[in-house]
Amino acid sequence: MEKHVFIVGSKGIPANYGGYETFLEYLTQGQQDTTIKYHVACKVTDKAAAKQKHFMHNNADCFNVYVPNIGPAQAIYYDVAALNQAIRYVRRHRIEKPIFYILACRIGPFMRDVTRRVHAIGGVVYVNPDGHEWMRAKWSKPVRQYWKYSEGLMVKHADLLICDSKNIEKYIQTTYAHYQPKTTFIAYGADVQKSTLADDDPKLTAWFDQFTLRANNYYLIVGRFVPENNYETMIREFMASKSKKDLVIITNVEHNQFYDALKTKTHFERDQRIKFVGTVYDQDLLSKIRELAHGYLHGHSVGGTNPSLLEALASTKLNLLFDVGFNREVGEDSALYWSKEAGTLARLIDESDALSVNEIEQFDQKTTQRIADAYSWSFIVGEYEKEFLEVN
Repeated sequence: MEKHVFIVGSKGIPANYGGYETFLEYLTQGQQDTTIKYHVACKVTDKAAAKQKHFMHNNADCFNVYVPNIGPAQAIYYDVAALNQAIRYVRRHRIEKPIFYILACRIGPFMRDVTRRVHAIGGVVYVNPDGHEWMRAKWSKPVRQYWKYSEGLMVKHADLLICDSKNIEKYIQTTYAHYQPKTTFIAYGADVQKSTLADDDPKLTAWFDQFTLRANNYYLIVGRFVPENNYETMIREFMASKSKKDLVIITNVEHNQFYDALKTKTHFERDQRIKFVGTVYDQDLLSKIRELAHGYLHGHSVGGTNPSLLEALASTKLNLLFDVGFNREVGEDSALYWSKEAGTLARLIDESDALSVNEIEQFDQKTTQRIADAYSWSFIVGEYEKEFLEVN
């Protein structure tokens, strides 16, 4: 008998952006047990596109959900509308014991009713709580308060919470102990394949020439341009280091307020080593840029298993990570760690510059093995399938 899994909360597939979207691509593309039937909600804002209710991708049934342009409430509307649509589909097709897997904690106030309705049709509700969304600086105080409130209600009414970080699982169990939540840990995955580009590929050399860069002569940062990713500390400390290498920052700056404030505080524009290079959407080129970096700086302080960290560990030889539980859990002894204390990262950069080729190679082998053992997509997909098939 087929096991039907309805997944709500991503923008949908096919897609080449976003953590949840990437996860669903790999989950459906790498399916190992064909008795599972995936149904994936896909957000559409065009009424004409919404007329095509269902389409197939990676053998998954993708169903379009129309979302009107109602501002910040779009995400909440989308999740509720997608669940309503999926519940109707289950009833219409008389599907037995479906699983509803909700990604992120946006719809807490509606969760009690959702779970009641799902239980009424013999199903169960799983939730991926993501990271500490309520801690993100980009949200206003009322929005952060809503996220925290919503998270609590999602935890309270979920049948199971699948955490992609052991630290998030510990946080859920500790913070919401009074709800006695049922949790499990399944990590996010990483693509361990190397770039297909040669070191002298014209695409790569043109990119290097554009920003006056040389292979193995730069440190790299890749990530969203937000305060909680510690850009100020990384830039300030790099400027304080004696490194002769460049600091390459791949992010979507677009000269926003945060960028201007950072410029005022650090005056990074006076340091020729600091290079904001915009975004790189070509994944093969981005992998090659990672591979040819001397080291990778990771400053994320909020969230669970971070996709950009996994990609860095899979590709970059030497990784310098902000010392927080989420990052240590992933990197273990395969990376070096720094804190916000003045001078700590600057010293670590100077020490990293002095490492021998053999010492860097040892770090490279450790990170590659760490990803292959615990974070390969084939392993993660297998873990999810075991969890889905356990439901009787």
